[in-house]
Amino acid sequence: MENPLLVFVTVPSQKEGERIGKKLVEQKLAACVNIIPHLYSIFSWQGKITEVDEILLLIKTMPDRFETLKQKIKKIHSYDVPEIIALPVVAGDRNYFEWVYESTRPNEPLTV
Repeated sequence: MENPLLVFVTVPSQKEGERIGKKLVEQKLAACVNIIPHLYSIFSWQGKITEVDEILLLIKTMPDRFETLKQKIKKIHSYDVPEIIALPVVAGDRNYFEWVYESTRPNEPLTV
């Protein structure tokens, strides 16, 4: 079994974060989604420096679920180009890793 991925996604509101997080867990694309409020982001967008309040989602999933998870986020996210960054988890508790794996096993075919 591979180690999980930790996926970072920013959203403009708590409500959108909850909607996306719930959908990902319900569809077994993520074992867990942490919603971290009060993120302040500064970035360049369409030639302008933009400063906004955002919410950060920390999503735990398995590598074999990432592509479907990414496509689902792109489909339901309100941003034209959502931040979707996956980092490998290099170490952790094996029991937790097994839980992430089991929690992301589909019971039936998924639709994006």
